[in-house]
Amino acid sequence: MIKEAIATGETVELAKEAACRELGVESYEAEFEILEMPTKKTFGLFGGNPAKVRVFIKNDPAEAAAKYLKGILDKMGLSAVDIQIKEEENGAQLSLSGDDIGFIIGHRGETLDALQYLTGLVANHIDNSYYRITIDIGNYREKRKETLEILGKKIAAKAIKTGRNSSLEPMNPYERRIIHTAVQTVEGAKSWSEGEDLSRHVVIGPEAGERPAPRRNNYGKGQGRRPYNDKPRSGGYNNRQPRSAPNVGPGPNLGSGPSAGSVPGAGSVPARQPVQKAAPKNEGKAPLYGRVDVKK
Repeated sequence: MIKEAIATGETVELAKEAACRELGVESYEAEFEILEMPTKKTFGLFGGNPAKVRVFIKNDPAEAAAKYLKGILDKMGLSAVDIQIKEEENGAQLSLSGDDIGFIIGHRGETLDALQYLTGLVANHIDNSYYRITIDIGNYREKRKETLEILGKKIAAKAIKTGRNSSLEPMNPYERRIIHTAVQTVEGAKSWSEGEDLSRHVVIGPEAGERPAPRRNNYGKGQGRRPYNDKPRSGGYNNRQPRSAPNVGPGPNLGSGPSAGSVPGAGSVPARQPVQKAAPKNEGKAPLYGRVDVKK
C-alpha cells in the first residue's frame, strides 16, 4: 500500500516538508517526486508558480510486521535473530533463525502463536484489510501440521469404529483448519468446532451420528449375576430342603463292603441295614420236632 501527499511551497524543500507533515512522517522516511519547479514572478509582480512536490511512502504489511517483531525480540534479549520474509497468497511468512531461539516456540507453540497474533494485528492495521502473518522457527509449522493431520485421521477412524464423538484439545483457527481438512479425507467421519474463544476445540464423530450406548445389566458385567449382598429369591438354592432317604427295607446280605446296603441316588444318607441275630447254641443239630426254644 502506498500513501502519498502533494503539497506546494515557495521552494522544493518547503513543499516537501508540507507534504511530510500531512502524512505524519519524517522527511527521511518518505520518498518524493518533483512535479513542478518554482518560477519567479516577472519584475516581481506578474506570473510565477510555487514548487509542487509529491511525497509518498510504501507501507508493506510484511515489512511492518517484521519490524514490530524485531523490536519485541530485542526486548527479549534476542537481537541476533534473523528474520526472512516470504510472500504468500494474502499474507507472508516470517522465518526466524539464530542460536538458542527454540524457547520462543513455547508449550505446543503457545508463545509462537502469541507473537504471530500481535504481528498480524500490526500487518492488518496498515491497509485495514486481511493480511495473514505466519511465524515459523526451524520448520516447526510443517512438523506440527503433519502431527495434526495424523491425529485427525486417527481420531476419525476411532469415531467410526466406536460410533462415539471425540473432543480434541483447544486449538487456534489455523490448527483447527488442519484437523477439519484431515477428517474430510476419512469416509464416514465428520468434524465441527465447539466452545468459545480460548476454549474453542474440534469434535470428531461418525457422519451418521452417535450410536446409542449399549444397555448394561444392573448386576454388573455378568449376565444374570446377583450381587453378593442381594437376598436369594424364594425357592432358590439356599432355601432348598435336604431330601429324605427312601424307605428301603432289609435286603439280602451283600457282605460287609462299602457298597453293602447302599441305595443308588439316595445321596449321602445310608440305607437301612438288616438286623443280624446271634446263632442258637444248638446250631447244626436237627430239632426233634417243632421250633427249638433257645431259652430252655
